[in-house]
Amino acid sequence: MSQPVNDKMIDFVEIDQDITLRRIVLRNANPKGIVLFLHGFPETLYAWKDIARALADEYEVHAFDWPGYGLSSRPTVDRFSYAPKDYARILDRYIGKAGIDTSRLTIYATDIGALPTLLLAVERPDLARMIIVGDFAPFNRPQHMFASLQSLKEGPAMAQVRANMNANRDEILQNTFTRGLPAEAHFEIAREFKDDMAEGWTQGAMTPVDAFSRYYSHFTRDQDHFESQLARLKTPLKIVWGEKDLYINKEMGVEFAERVRAKLTLLPGIGHFPHLQNPMLTIEEIRGALR
Repeated sequence: MSQPVNDKMIDFVEIDQDITLRRIVLRNANPKGIVLFLHGFPETLYAWKDIARALADEYEVHAFDWPGYGLSSRPTVDRFSYAPKDYARILDRYIGKAGIDTSRLTIYATDIGALPTLLLAVERPDLARMIIVGDFAPFNRPQHMFASLQSLKEGPAMAQVRANMNANRDEILQNTFTRGLPAEAHFEIAREFKDDMAEGWTQGAMTPVDAFSRYYSHFTRDQDHFESQLARLKTPLKIVWGEKDLYINKEMGVEFAERVRAKLTLLPGIGHFPHLQNPMLTIEEIRGALR
């Protein structure tokens, strides 16, 4: 039987003097394994609530808001760079603070959550029993990225793109998840999730777009570092990709899978957010990884 999800399962954990993360933890008296979900832009931990509830009958499930998102901390950039490498450090600290047994851990990371996970796995081969990643940019291949994302990687245009995105919060929250999909493939996200993203947008002086832009300002550096260290990646890995992903073309996933000799699952008719468009596919992927 799945567990209800309520506010008592959401709390805050202090990572260091600058960062406190909002998280959700669903515990199980005798879990078959542990799952940690890592969200992308412009999401919050609410992206995973229904999936977490479905899995909690057998597993312990964790998710948190990245710094700059939801209700997690948003320190100034002189205190925290919002780079993928910094997010990798936050992930490492969270696993330690939460007391997670990494030998039983499966990490499911998408979009901005994936590269930090892999950067950490390079340094910590025992990070997880299995890592599942998808719909992200492991390498510096801007030709496989949506035009606005390319612009965020190119310095002169970054400020204008950031300003435009900040000015269009409502449009982003309304259309980001289905952009590029045919009308018959559009899907609704939960009102609770949408409201949480909207509320989190104005927490402090930094918006999720600002954090996203800062992430991208360091993105090429950290992608290049990851590619140079690819031979050190030893953690078991699976790759899941939406075949119709508008933001990061599936060719990025094809190259990555070939380079790391990992299984690639292309999801027909699915866009950049498989876990929202068809949550059952994500649930089945996790259950399969933990068997």
